[in-house]
Amino acid sequence: MTIKDSQQIVDDWIKKHGVRYFNELTNLALLTEEVGELARIIARKYGEQSAKNNEDSLQMADEMADILFVLICLANQTGTDLEEAFKNNLIKKTNRDATRHKVNKKLL
Repeated sequence: MTIKDSQQIVDDWIKKHGVRYFNELTNLALLTEEVGELARIIARKYGEQSAKNNEDSLQMADEMADILFVLICLANQTGTDLEEAFKNNLIKKTNRDATRHKVNKKLL
């Protein structure tokens, strides 16, 4: 599945099940909420914070998928081709960081 395919699948799902897209500000708030849920899982799994009794079944992959879904919603409603944007972003990073990380003494 390509990113372009994913954008179409989300659009079809919204039209069939969601009635319409939430507005952009609502989706931004939802994206922030989903990132926070992922952060909570990572803090408990890899960080120093212990899980609460009801948090044992938290699923990192599901939270990542929630983030992707809302991000795709935002892309669709703002006319952003995420596949093209991602390709361009990789080119930018490659040009900017071609040697930057290789000479970072903190990473060696």
